[in-house]
Amino acid sequence: MAPPPHPRLLLLALLLAAAAASSVSADDLVAELQSLRARSPSGVIHLTDTSVTRFLSAPASRRPYSVLVFFDAASLHSKPDLHLPQLRTELALLSASFLDHNPGSGDLFFADIEFAESQHSFHQFGVNSLPHVRLVRPEHASLGGSEQMDQSHFSRLADSMAEFIESRTGLEVGPIVRPPLISRNQIILLGILFLISIPFMIKRIVEGETLLHDRRVWMAGALFVYFFSVSGGMYGIIRHTPMFLTDRSDPNKLVFFYQGSGMQLGAEGFAVGFLYTLVGLMIAGVTHLLVRVESLQTQRLAMLAVMAVGWWAVRKVIYLDNWKTGYSIHTFWPSSWR
Repeated sequence: MAPPPHPRLLLLALLLAAAAASSVSADDLVAELQSLRARSPSGVIHLTDTSVTRFLSAPASRRPYSVLVFFDAASLHSKPDLHLPQLRTELALLSASFLDHNPGSGDLFFADIEFAESQHSFHQFGVNSLPHVRLVRPEHASLGGSEQMDQSHFSRLADSMAEFIESRTGLEVGPIVRPPLISRNQIILLGILFLISIPFMIKRIVEGETLLHDRRVWMAGALFVYFFSVSGGMYGIIRHTPMFLTDRSDPNKLVFFYQGSGMQLGAEGFAVGFLYTLVGLMIAGVTHLLVRVESLQTQRLAMLAVMAVGWWAVRKVIYLDNWKTGYSIHTFWPSSWR
């Protein structure tokens, strides 16, 4: 990695950029931004300290455009709880969708700034945490006075960014165009394979040899649905919850259980779901398999083992629930026993 530029050299570059920006017109700046956007594969312009001074610090009379700025840090891409690569991809989708709906527009541009090479710009904007998105409009006299997008809105990704832009600028972004999961050639290939397999499928259906006729497949599907339900899998998909977090006090440690009722990690949901599924499988084994065992001694030993493991599993669930939410299980005896 190249050493950071000397502060004096950086200051000189910024002054030269400011002097150059003062000698160009608004049309020149718009044309430059359109050229940079056209050369970018994603339609997102990459800004540095010099280009921030040129395009975002120019007077409002020479800046008739708005810029949505995404602040990035390559060194933090490995942290799953920040979702920086995913948000950067969503920004590219947003830019492409805006250009499809507004071809050749010079009213709005999308840009990103990387921390390692543009720390001065981060300081000018007052960015001290990521993810961070700012909208710089013509009426903003300073970079620090630009509008910040609320971090709680990042869960809806490009859609929330589009709503943020439309509510602040009055521009219509248009529908978010996402790439299809499979390409046109893949669809054609799958169609051909399906047509070829039709005779073989009909033969198997008539003979009753398909997977739908196998009880083991239905049992595995039922177990998966049960585990997926009790582990909060759908909650994790909707909320985009991470499997784990990085310990703030020690970045080398991972946090799998989050204390507090406001958030649930994927790992803790799967752990509790496993305990629920374990108890359910043991009850199913006792009621459907153990009753067929002829040895009374084997039945008794198996029942003792099931009760011991079941007691341990339920105790763990109650302990985790109390640790996470503070809720305690209370024992109540019938009044006639007192």
